[in-house]
Amino acid sequence: MDAHKILAQNRKARHDYFIEDSFEAGIELKGTEVKSIRMGKCNLKDSYAQVVSGELLVYGMHISPYEKGNVFNTDPLRVKRLLMHKQEIRRLEQAVSLKGLTLIPLEIYLKNGRVKMLLAICKGKHNYDKRDDIASRDASREIARSLRAASKGR
Repeated sequence: MDAHKILAQNRKARHDYFIEDSFEAGIELKGTEVKSIRMGKCNLKDSYAQVVSGELLVYGMHISPYEKGNVFNTDPLRVKRLLMHKQEIRRLEQAVSLKGLTLIPLEIYLKNGRVKMLLAICKGKHNYDKRDDIASRDASREIARSLRAASKGR
């Protein structure tokens, strides 16, 4: 397995969506954007991806301008192109159009010195689904707590 260093995560996505499947994609970036991402100045909170005329684009991904940059700094909310094979892009486009799913970036990481994005096909959760998740998480936490307390008593 390739070791990779996670630079940014979209924790809200796991709370708001059911994750059906995930894919790795490269990102087309400018030099100062790469430096900012390596410093951890990236936010995926409200970002999403779409297939537009055969290209996979990510919207709403905020990369703060590089502090030591100059005229080469770009717009922080610039639309970035994701790099995948054509067959994979077509498959993503079909899944999104037919089933009413969404493409959401989950994390950005370094793999062999290159910036990659973990992109997921997601289905939106309703409020009752979110409440069920919270209840099950609380229940498992309570069980773990009682097991720890029981093992300390021995």
